Amino acid sequence: MRHRSVRKSSVAGNDPDLEALAAFVHRHPRLAVLTGAGISTASGIPDYRDDQGDWKRPPPMQHQAFMGSHAARQRYWARALIGFRTLQEATPNVAHAALARLEALGHVNGVITQNVDGLHQRAGSRRVIDLHGRADRVRCMGCGARRMRHDLHAELAERNPHWREVGARAGPDGDADLETDFADFRVPDCTRCGDGIYKPDVVFFGDSVPRATVESAFDLVGESDALLVVGSSLMVFSGFRFARAAAKEGRPIACLNLGRTRADDLYALKVEASADALVGLCEVLDAGPLGSVTRRPA
Repeated sequence: MRHRSVRKSSVAGNDPDLEALAAFVHRHPRLAVLTGAGISTASGIPDYRDDQGDWKRPPPMQHQAFMGSHAARQRYWARALIGFRTLQEATPNVAHAALARLEALGHVNGVITQNVDGLHQRAGSRRVIDLHGRADRVRCMGCGARRMRHDLHAELAERNPHWREVGARAGPDGDADLETDFADFRVPDCTRCGDGIYKPDVVFFGDSVPRATVESAFDLVGESDALLVVGSSLMVFSGFRFARAAAKEGRPIACLNLGRTRADDLYALKVEASADALVGLCEVLDAGPLGSVTRRPA
């Protein structure tokens, strides 16, 4: 399917590209939305890739390295003690709010997000599938006990008081750009089973998304008329597979993203713009002939 590559203009009401996207929404009233890091950058959370889909920084923690190396866990949790503040303090931005509004108006059937920040839920979106988990929780890999991450971070700070004032630039998903000697960083074992490894309740690179989560996401795509990709390069297969499945099933796909994506040849429409163009989309839907769409049950 050949995509239509378009530009972003400054006035939503006179923007033919947003009008084309609004027409797409109007023609396909039950959208599944797939979001990536690009929707959360305006909330101050850095992303992993540039506009060509290439890494901006070294690849993140790998699952096998985290599970197999105490030193890797020391490095991870020391950096997280610094970088997670940015994720913890982030608030939903206008793009998150616009998606929640579109869902309330009946245009959005549900959101599949590759992000782990929980901002869609905080913005008011009701049907959200956290494809890669939630960073605000941790899980013992031995007994399965769950714990809120802020509670673990309080314990980490208590055990490592001299790390509280260390500063570094925040990275994606609660990481920090810091390289030093982490050998003295004390990482606690699970308080329930005594020796289990605490891991963020997220899918690290090299790990697999739980089958039930994948099935729920495929169900959402299957129940919807079309797919809208927002703020994702889809370079990771766990997200790309839903675009591939939609295309295989004949469901049209629109994309709102700056730069190249892995699925560029699958789109019926591509709008080259940042995620905050969703605000303009809402304005176009609210105004003019396309804006007279009646409210549907969510």
